[in-house]
Amino acid sequence: MTIDAVGTLLCWLLFLPLVGIPFIWLLPARQAKYVALAIGVGVFGFSLFIFQQYLSLADGPRPDGYVVKAIWRWFGAAAADGTWLSRYDVKLILGVDGISIYLILLTTLLFPLSTWFSFSSVNTHEKGYYILLLLLQTGVLGTFLSLDLLLFYVFFELGLIPMYFLIGIWGGKDKIYAAIKFFLYTLAGSVLMLISILYLGSYVGGKVGTGFTTDLKVILDYLAANPLADSTQRWLFWGFTFSFLIKVPVFPLHTWLPAAHVQAPTAGSVILAGLLLKLGTYGLVRFSLPLFPQTAYAYAWVLALLGLIGVIYGALAAMVQTDIKKLVAYSSVAHMGFVIMGIFAFTPQGMSGAVLQMVNHGISTGALFLIVGMVYDRRHTREIADYQGIAKVMPLFTFFFMLATLSSIGLPGMNGFVGEFLILIGSFGTEAFPRWFTVVATTGVILAAVYMLWMFRRVLFGALDKDENRSLTDLTRTEVAILMPLVVLMFWIGISATPWLDQIGSSSDAVVQWVNEAYRAAQAPVVAR
Repeated sequence: MTIDAVGTLLCWLLFLPLVGIPFIWLLPARQAKYVALAIGVGVFGFSLFIFQQYLSLADGPRPDGYVVKAIWRWFGAAAADGTWLSRYDVKLILGVDGISIYLILLTTLLFPLSTWFSFSSVNTHEKGYYILLLLLQTGVLGTFLSLDLLLFYVFFELGLIPMYFLIGIWGGKDKIYAAIKFFLYTLAGSVLMLISILYLGSYVGGKVGTGFTTDLKVILDYLAANPLADSTQRWLFWGFTFSFLIKVPVFPLHTWLPAAHVQAPTAGSVILAGLLLKLGTYGLVRFSLPLFPQTAYAYAWVLALLGLIGVIYGALAAMVQTDIKKLVAYSSVAHMGFVIMGIFAFTPQGMSGAVLQMVNHGISTGALFLIVGMVYDRRHTREIADYQGIAKVMPLFTFFFMLATLSSIGLPGMNGFVGEFLILIGSFGTEAFPRWFTVVATTGVILAAVYMLWMFRRVLFGALDKDENRSLTDLTRTEVAILMPLVVLMFWIGISATPWLDQIGSSSDAVVQWVNEAYRAAQAPVVAR
């Protein structure tokens, strides 16, 4: 299969979730969930087919490492030159590489699992709920697939709207506050990114003769030969990066996350932690670093320090939580801090580990939120103090909870260990920031074991002294089936990570090389003088 053919498949993948929306709208509410699940499973199967075709392509990534194996341009009826907006060079350019392919597979897996879980937990406004899930899936897929800056921004924002309503309608008692806070934080950062995109598109478009362009390859090619002035690059870098840091989120921009997680329905928490946080780290790797490599390197120590603060602060905040869901939410701040450090180490190990850890976090934290949702549906409380000794009546639940906990901690042999180990190696060997950053960050691994095992012990062991807990039922076959794919991936990546890292490394190494070479080239005249 040719590159163009795979690119066409990517377009079908992007818009396939939307196919289910009119059927959900027209069918009775009780059938909406089955349509949503069927569409989700179909999209996952289709993504596996695309992955197989991607692997079978004879040619490797292009030399620049950013224009990827599969590119497809949409030729609109009113735009014979292939542009999406007829007067401007804005194209629907879709592609995958080793950085995005596994994030796309994770997206197409978590959505049907979240949909399936929602069958028993969502009983109001079912049509609207499942329509929003499908719309959100298109937004997430579009963000990971887009190779046009304006198109990326459209899909980046598209994911904001469905999540706002998922939290605001199906959330907890403080859902309105959490939804508005989530919306305002992410929107504020996105406005800065939009301004940066418009400036960059006008500047490069004027230089290449199109007047305006947001084609990533065109912009990269021009900036590689004609670097921006330091001050301009610095402002544009922070315009992009600030938006992505809010989405990650890093300290001190993280305050929207615990509220959103606690108030969101379980499926919303799974998607928020497993996927939406990755839009921030993915944006850093795909756009902030290659577009502004000199500034990215110059401020690497600042970003790495923010990541380090997130590792320690997230762990310490998690240790004092009394709500299971909020504890898992703060653990995400710590885990994503590791990812930030790996990205800005600018070493092959650090970057590969960071990309793999994006996937690992989606798997382990997605499983944790599903497990918390399962016990919440039975007990209708998330307070750790309300549970004790339930391992006696829920042994199967305890088993899966243990696996997800160990995966999150980073036990050797499970997926979390591989990503964190590579990040720590890459960070220790970097010249972008001091080694003591890595030494301090290593304590975050110990702190993670402290708060996760403390929570695990208090929830599952001890005296079974509450009548409400004695009547709890163990996991059903459906719940086991929902968790099993994630458990398989925990061990698969932990035991045999090489195939995953081969694909990731083919693209992430190019990012590292691009940034390091651009930084050395910028420093060369200073050395010569």
